[in-house]
Amino acid sequence: MHSSHDRKTDPFYKPPSSVQKTSAEIINEARNSLRTLRTQRPFTPREDQRKLFGPLSSRTPDSRPPSAFSLHATNFDSSDSRPVSGTRLSPLPHKPRIPLSSVTDDDIVPTIPQPPSYSPVQKPSVTRARLLRPTSQGNLVTNSEIPQVEAGKISENTRLGTDCTSEEDSTSLSTNNPSIQLVQNVNVTADRQRSPETPSLLHSKKSRKDIGSKSRSLQCASKTEDTVRMDKAAAEATGNESETEWETDYWNENISPILKDLEAAEQDKNAEDLCSLCVKLQKTLEDGNMLGKRCKRRSIILKTMYKLVDIGSDRLCLSLAKIILALKVSGKNLLNICKLVFKISRSKNNDRLFQNDDLMGVLLEVLQNEDAQANSEAFLYCLGTIKFLSGNTALLSDLLRKQAVEILIELMKQIIHFNTSLEMASDMSHLLVQLTATLRNLADLSQSRLKFLACNALLDLCILLEIYINDKDICTNVSRILSKLSTYNDCCAALADCSRYYSVSLAVLNKHLKKQDLVVRIIFTLSNLTAKTNAARDDFYKVKGSIKTIINLLHIYCELDIKIQKSKSTEKEKSQDLKKPSEVEDVLIKSVSLLANLSVHPNVGKDLAADQNCISHLIRILEYKSIDECEELVINTVATLSNLSFYENYSSAITKRRLEISKLMFRLLLSNNMEGILEAARVFGNLSHYQDVREFIVENSVYKFLVTLLDSRHQNVCYFACGVVTNLASDRISRILLKEEGTITRLVECLRDFGPSDWQLATVVCKALWNVIEDINEAGMFIGSEETNTLLDLLASFLDEQIAQDCCRDADLLEYHKTCWEVEFKPVAAKLLDKIHSHHSYLERLPEPF
Repeated sequence: MHSSHDRKTDPFYKPPSSVQKTSAEIINEARNSLRTLRTQRPFTPREDQRKLFGPLSSRTPDSRPPSAFSLHATNFDSSDSRPVSGTRLSPLPHKPRIPLSSVTDDDIVPTIPQPPSYSPVQKPSVTRARLLRPTSQGNLVTNSEIPQVEAGKISENTRLGTDCTSEEDSTSLSTNNPSIQLVQNVNVTADRQRSPETPSLLHSKKSRKDIGSKSRSLQCASKTEDTVRMDKAAAEATGNESETEWETDYWNENISPILKDLEAAEQDKNAEDLCSLCVKLQKTLEDGNMLGKRCKRRSIILKTMYKLVDIGSDRLCLSLAKIILALKVSGKNLLNICKLVFKISRSKNNDRLFQNDDLMGVLLEVLQNEDAQANSEAFLYCLGTIKFLSGNTALLSDLLRKQAVEILIELMKQIIHFNTSLEMASDMSHLLVQLTATLRNLADLSQSRLKFLACNALLDLCILLEIYINDKDICTNVSRILSKLSTYNDCCAALADCSRYYSVSLAVLNKHLKKQDLVVRIIFTLSNLTAKTNAARDDFYKVKGSIKTIINLLHIYCELDIKIQKSKSTEKEKSQDLKKPSEVEDVLIKSVSLLANLSVHPNVGKDLAADQNCISHLIRILEYKSIDECEELVINTVATLSNLSFYENYSSAITKRRLEISKLMFRLLLSNNMEGILEAARVFGNLSHYQDVREFIVENSVYKFLVTLLDSRHQNVCYFACGVVTNLASDRISRILLKEEGTITRLVECLRDFGPSDWQLATVVCKALWNVIEDINEAGMFIGSEETNTLLDLLASFLDEQIAQDCCRDADLLEYHKTCWEVEFKPVAAKLLDKIHSHHSYLERLPEPF
């Protein structure tokens, strides 16, 4: 049975033999020492050239729409300016008849002038040229449909109205060409039916010359009436039969003068005046409520706008585009105007034009109001424009204010639910590349995250990732959006609730293992999720093949990194690479960070510690990569090993390879990198529980480096150095060596300097002092009187509860500070104080020397 004095001298590194720790206590102890890792967000370089698909796109030039093209006024379709009826015009309600009786003077009808008969040496007259023009009315009449007419009966009619043709020529032509005679009679009959108000003209006995002139006038009138009839039919198709009196007056007084001024300015090619007039025109149309398709003479405005495109001024073209889009064009013209704006936006120098105008809002309205399926190509260039503009910080904020996030996410949801054909799906994928790239830029603004959350966009992005898993461009853009949003706690929590994200992200990783820019962002997002809660770690771990996928990534990118490192021929190349990690190194950094965060979960941590492949890859990284070459990768790897080294059992691969790991940690202690030294000290703090590791530390004088760390002004460095000293002091030989290095003095100074501000560090110092002065009663002078008095004063002072509360200046941390003092420091410090008092009593009982 042990005495009370024996129980007080038990080393702190080892629990009393009569008390067995429960598994819950072991896990809690490990959790308090484990930590998660945060890494820098992957760097996304800005594209130098503005294209629909950048140089890193997986799409081949043949399989994607062009970013460069020419566009002129002739590309626009004037038919869009007049609504098209859904039915063909009905035929005329009469059939032309050929008179069979003789024609008297009273029956004379005007006919079209007839050219002379064909002669090889005679140039065609103007009359013939006019006759042979293609006609836009009626169908061609075949020979079989032409009745036979006696030549003499129509010779007089044929000669009427012919000024420059002889009577013989005229008679000959009409006789040899009965089809011409038929056309004449058809026109005359039509004129009679359409113009009943002119019977006197038709039956008058005026000169043939006058009648011929009247015939030509009637022909023109007939054509004008046809045009009016077609315009009326088109108007009826839109439900707008005629203008109101107010609209006519408004047009004549306000709009027509502006259009005339535009035509005049067009002749001078004065872009400044044209821009001013365009602004004035749009304001006038808006005041008259004539935007959209409400204006009856919309066609006239659009035709005028289209002609001005060829002026070649970017500023003018944007003014024109604003009016044309406000007039709600569709089909080919909507595509062309979107192409025109896209072409202008390709130059960064034109960003100021968009900044000074409200065209971005108009483009967003197109995406909001038009049909994406019917106008997929127009949407492509519209979104391409917005993507370019979102690369400008000033314009990006403006897009956010115009609710670009909400509009784009709603469009994305519509596309997700489209039941499209394979060809349409391809068009939609091109469109989605532009859409997700724009959302990627908008996600850069911290204010945007609330909009993403309000629209429930994270779930839809996961669905999009799943649907388009084979499209590398879409997957890359979505992974960029999620990686940016995952840096915020609220977005991280929302994404963690999307349980399907874990399985989808792993599927994408397995599909595109070697696409580095995609892989690094998915791993970064998963690392951020698993850094927050055990629930996220557990959800990821439960996905089949999750750990295997991450370890496979380590293997692939380790091999690739080693290959790249061997290919570097000069030290100059290596020094240039120190500025930032390479893409391959970045994948390794994020992958190792993910393993470190997963290892905080007890079940996951035990499995990872027992995984031979996992530990082998971590050790291999430390063997070929120095901290000077890639600091973040080495430090993350050591931190992961530190987390996994807490799971001490015989199945642990770290336990089996602890001496191999100790040698790597010793090499890190010799570096000049303080963060690397700290991580190495943490690993030694865990591994020094084993006798062979403590022997390695002593044999290689590692303890001297650790004692020196007690002088560090970094509290964390002192904390973990004290942990190693506590374990080393469990061996009598090590205690003597530590005393010779002045360990007790350094520990007392640590307690004095850091105790009031860090009760956890003060607790570890007291534990280390307890073990170092384990042989105090035997050694007598193991602790000097000056050190003893200083230590007694410090302990007595720190054990005063009032002083402990006064030391905390942060009101938010007061409760936590008090708990650490009450639960951790007070029991250990009281026990150490009791031990030192016992030592004084022991000294007083010793006989005085002779």
